[in-house]
Amino acid sequence: MKDLMPASESEYTDADFQRVRQIAREQAGIHLPTTKKALVYSRVSRRVRERGQGSFQAYLDFVTSSAGEGEMQNLIFALTTNVTSFFREKNHFDHLESVVIPHLAPQVRAGRRGRVWSAACSTGQEPWSIAMSVMTAFPDAASHDFRILATDINANVVAQATEGAYNAEEVEAIPAGRKSQFMEPSDDGDYRFAGPIRRLPAFRVLNLNASWPIQGSFSAIFCRNVVIYFDDATRERLWQRLADKLEPGGFLYVGHSERVSCASACGLIQVAPTIYRKDH
Repeated sequence: MKDLMPASESEYTDADFQRVRQIAREQAGIHLPTTKKALVYSRVSRRVRERGQGSFQAYLDFVTSSAGEGEMQNLIFALTTNVTSFFREKNHFDHLESVVIPHLAPQVRAGRRGRVWSAACSTGQEPWSIAMSVMTAFPDAASHDFRILATDINANVVAQATEGAYNAEEVEAIPAGRKSQFMEPSDDGDYRFAGPIRRLPAFRVLNLNASWPIQGSFSAIFCRNVVIYFDDATRERLWQRLADKLEPGGFLYVGHSERVSCASACGLIQVAPTIYRKDH
């Protein structure tokens, strides 16, 4: 593919990479180590071609201009990874079903609100998995004030998640009983979430490293496989902000390769390798 590019476009300099690193950090808190230089080239070069820019430098000049505000979002989307699947890291959903929801359901039925946050929802498999777990442990949840906030920085994947439609291969990880209970097949072989479960998730675009227009607190927050893209300072700041959004006794679920290094300072107690509880 590189040989098919104009010579000017193929000129990808260290200065170009440093500019992308700076943009990623300033716009989304993403830390791109020097080992990601080739990855950045492969992803950003597609945007350079699609925009018809003559070079990386010209593209980055445009992105950082007032006229390039919309394209800035596309650049950030190109740099973010959206790898997900239904019931990924299943122990979190088992814990939600067996510990969190059984404790919360009677309180919600009595009139209080219930909130869970999927803080990097990607194409929606995580929040829809949360919704299935909630409905399994709390079948009438959709009839009460129970909602799942699902957010991501990428507007494109948020729109896809909102649709709640997936192909046959994507839904293979969903147990057959839950698939038949919560989804309906379409003529083209895809599946779509249907019925009361659709009232649970609310999908929004949100940059975790910007301000959060979020009211109230959460009984559980899923923030998994996100902070691996941040530097230490950004990571600890996010952990503290998430802990502040947990109600006392609420749970934070993190990715299998992540740990909350500031757990004690954030008022969190580790109850399992990737599960933290907010201390009272």
